[in-house]
Amino acid sequence: MPPLEQDMFAGCAPGLPPIKIGGKWTVRIAACLREEPRRFTELQTALGGITPKVLTESLRAMERDGLVRRTDYGENPPRVEYALSELGRTLFGPIEVACAWMQMYAQARAQST
Repeated sequence: MPPLEQDMFAGCAPGLPPIKIGGKWTVRIAACLREEPRRFTELQTALGGITPKVLTESLRAMERDGLVRRTDYGENPPRVEYALSELGRTLFGPIEVACAWMQMYAQARAQST
């Protein structure tokens, strides 16, 4: 087996951490925001078992990574909406490929048992 190349990641942008897409709720939140901006309570209702703390943490992480835009309208009562950014919209291509792979994997696994 050949050794790993020492510069195998040389083409990657230095200092930029990869975007974390592996969170349990990231894809589900993106799906909820696919058609239009949503308010926090709409997301929480649609996502069922998510706690407010976890939803807040997930939205902040997605905003930090540039996947979600948060708009605070500065009204009373407060109104905040979350929307997918252009970068966030690009997630659906890889998500569809991952879903197809998971279906293929599940079929192969079912056939091997």
